[in-house]
Amino acid sequence: MSHPLVGMDLADLREALGSAQPGYRARQVYEALYRGQASEFVQISTLPASLRSELSAHHRVGLPEVAQLYQSADGTRRYLLRLDDGRTVETVLMPEGERDTICISSQVGCPVDCKFCMTALMGLERNLTAGEIVGQVLLVTRENHLRQDGGRLNIVMMGQGEPLLNLENVVKAARILLDPGGFALSPRRVTVSTAGIIPRMEELGREPVRPKLAISLNASTEESRQELMPITRKYHLKDLMAACKAYPLRPWEKLTFEYVLLRGVNDSEGDARRVAKLLANLNCKVNLIALNPGPGIPFETPDPERVAEFQSTVRRSVPCFVRKPRGLDIYAACGQLKRQLVMPE
Repeated sequence: MSHPLVGMDLADLREALGSAQPGYRARQVYEALYRGQASEFVQISTLPASLRSELSAHHRVGLPEVAQLYQSADGTRRYLLRLDDGRTVETVLMPEGERDTICISSQVGCPVDCKFCMTALMGLERNLTAGEIVGQVLLVTRENHLRQDGGRLNIVMMGQGEPLLNLENVVKAARILLDPGGFALSPRRVTVSTAGIIPRMEELGREPVRPKLAISLNASTEESRQELMPITRKYHLKDLMAACKAYPLRPWEKLTFEYVLLRGVNDSEGDARRVAKLLANLNCKVNLIALNPGPGIPFETPDPERVAEFQSTVRRSVPCFVRKPRGLDIYAACGQLKRQLVMPE
């Protein structure tokens, strides 16, 4: 059976190539896979033909397969990707002017039962491997002829899954994406999002190579947060704020807080004031997301005026931005990734 090479680091590749090959061959394969985005071994012209055919006999590059592609009116593309075991996962490309953002998944489904998110309705099917995480990036960049240099490409781990509950594979994938000899992205360009799994946040903070951290807040009180995000019954708001305060930010870095606004639930002026107070002493910024609705979600989107008022209150304490929904018409927006089929008009 052939083994996928995407997801392997240099040490893994040395082992896969075997001791008969000189050490620099592993480096050539590594650079060709990640920086060169090779999709077939025949494209790796730095390798002798004999090694290319040997690789083809025992290994494969190992990118996911595109099962379905949905194209939004706003340029967003939602990829439904098929993995080796037949399961599917979603990746979204959001082009915006000079910049491109790829939103990738870390698990098939999600174990964090947030009440406003369609992915939560799937439950958790399994963790993704490091190769399946990196493979999403490689496939979308190759399909869309994107370059990782020049500071125009961003990666956000905000697709299906809770990345910190698959921390080992997420960190391995991040090392490859951030390695100057690998995919070569800047740490400023990769963000991982969490519902607030405190012990794993602490582990991530100790990693020498790591992405930026975004935290899903979504409520201004303990009670409201526990109702909307049941996993937070285990990880309390005051403990989360203490963990955020202790998180070792790099000199250029801020924490990001994501807040999904639900009409009449967490969008009052009182909520906005409590959020402002909660975050006032942290080095952070806030992204507001007006709910992206979908089948099976019992909440409504607040009016734009309400969103603007909420933003202006929070802004008195910390920088606050409204995230524009992308790909709503193809179920590609934040909280909508549930392998939803979109019927042609």
